[in-house]
Amino acid sequence: MCPFQCLSPAASETSETRPWIAAVLAIALAACGNGQVISAESEGASSLALPATDAGQPELGVMGTIPLYWGESSGLGEVLAGEGEAHWARAPLEQRFALRPMAAITPENLAGLDYLLMAQPRGLAPDENVVLDAWVREGGRLLLFADPMMTGHSRFSIGDRRRPQDVILLSPILAHWGLALEFDDGQPDGTTTREIAGVIVPVNLPGRFAPPVQGGCTLEAQGVLASCKLGEGQVVVLADAALLDLHEPAAQAGAALAMLLRRAFGEVRESAGSAAGTMPSSSNTAPPAFPEPLQNPP
Repeated sequence: MCPFQCLSPAASETSETRPWIAAVLAIALAACGNGQVISAESEGASSLALPATDAGQPELGVMGTIPLYWGESSGLGEVLAGEGEAHWARAPLEQRFALRPMAAITPENLAGLDYLLMAQPRGLAPDENVVLDAWVREGGRLLLFADPMMTGHSRFSIGDRRRPQDVILLSPILAHWGLALEFDDGQPDGTTTREIAGVIVPVNLPGRFAPPVQGGCTLEAQGVLASCKLGEGQVVVLADAALLDLHEPAAQAGAALAMLLRRAFGEVRESAGSAAGTMPSSSNTAPPAFPEPLQNPP
């Protein structure tokens, strides 16, 4: 049986959903034909057609089991109706980026993209590791949240595919970049903080990258943050995702996210989405400028 309830565009569409409702329904119908459920992280799923955005904004790819773009919803009906709980980080991200949600790392999805944010993604297939590594080394910039023990609340139970992945499974690509992620299961539960570049970053049961790191990587904040210069590009990895909690975000979350965006992407230029190789050098010592600080979540 098709897992999606049939929808009438005339009854369901709004001014916001109309530009991409056809693409959503097309994917849903394709899934019905195979007896599969499409989720934001379904392997092989393509990016959806989205409403037009400001042509002056650089594009930011968004991928992960933390629902930054679509919000926490139980299914297609809630997404189309706008009834899912929106993630607080989407609005401030859209102040400076045109977001491009994606479900898989493919050359097509990364084409023309300079910036990518991955928030607790599923484990990548071998070919995705190859594509991602090549994209970074050709000049792409990646901000990755890789949490070995997720602590944020979800309305969905453990094992539900709509729930953020509880444990990160990216050892192959991290090892290829010279990073070994560790987790201390004896550390006390509860939110603590690390200071990075003068900014307080909330963490909860964070991992740490074990020294010594290899290649062009450096560690900060007791190993919670790794920054790697790889070829022409750069990867910034935080071994925790507590600042992206949907339901109970810490007061410092907005400022921490803004700092990590600056660290990963530098000074974001308008109309930056050309070729990955045109990224500004990560060797700049001047602090990168953003129009104004991200607002902390309510």
